[in-house]
Amino acid sequence: MEFKHKPVMLKECIEGLKIKKDGIYVDGTLGGAGHSKEIAKKLEGSGRILGIDRDEEALKAAKQVLGEYSNITYIHGNHDDIKQILEEQNIDGVDGILLDLGVSSYQLDEKNRGFSYLGENVLDMRMDKTQELTAKIVVNQYTEEELANIIYNYGEERFAKQIAKNICNARKEKEIETTKELVNIIEKAIPKAKQNDGHPAKRTFQAIRIEVNNEIKPLYSTILDCINCLKPQGRLCVITFHSLEDRAVKTAMLEAKGKCTCPPDLPYCVCGAKSLRKNNYKKTNDTIKRRTRRKHKK
Repeated sequence: MEFKHKPVMLKECIEGLKIKKDGIYVDGTLGGAGHSKEIAKKLEGSGRILGIDRDEEALKAAKQVLGEYSNITYIHGNHDDIKQILEEQNIDGVDGILLDLGVSSYQLDEKNRGFSYLGENVLDMRMDKTQELTAKIVVNQYTEEELANIIYNYGEERFAKQIAKNICNARKEKEIETTKELVNIIEKAIPKAKQNDGHPAKRTFQAIRIEVNNEIKPLYSTILDCINCLKPQGRLCVITFHSLEDRAVKTAMLEAKGKCTCPPDLPYCVCGAKSLRKNNYKKTNDTIKRRTRRKHKK
């Protein structure tokens, strides 16, 4: 299947990065390379892009899309490791970083990846196929309590406990192997009268995918690392698709802004809050978040 992914909020991201012709830029979620291609068009001379993605199929597709450009370094890795990656590339700081979080449309559509709750596919959900943890392992080996916590915390699913219970009961009979089997189990756990807010399995699938790919836990630290990797006047653009991502990004950006956390009754600040960078979150990211929910629902 051809790797296709329409870049979200392309114009806004390029404007937000304020590309310098000789700048160094990191696309931490290279994907189909739509954003990177627009960045590459604006670079000249020593201008350079580091394209990072944990999906090797995405990297292969990106190399075809960006074949005419020689100033791009392709890295199979995780944007959570950006500090280490830049050190390995002998780069002290960059002029801009872009993170387009979440799963790509290609990954959702590709059956053997198991991201989608539509059809009958293998339970995989790995963005990086070289890692060991899969959705099948999560579903069949996690305890009932662990599953309930994941589904509730990462999927914000109010029927998380019943879904976890049904999964554990079902796997006593046989191992759960396909997305269709899991969907059937989830549907039986949610009352029909409550199945009126989209597909009943969407929240659980989101939760399992987030657990498999460890998408949320490191995100707060990743945003702070990205900010610290920027040169003076450098720019960080982040596209989020759901409240969990948005919350982690917003919290990190507020800390980077140096927001005082002292009780309001103290006469002076004692928390030592220090500003790392100017925060344009409300001006840009809120707009991006609202528009992408309508344009690119997961």
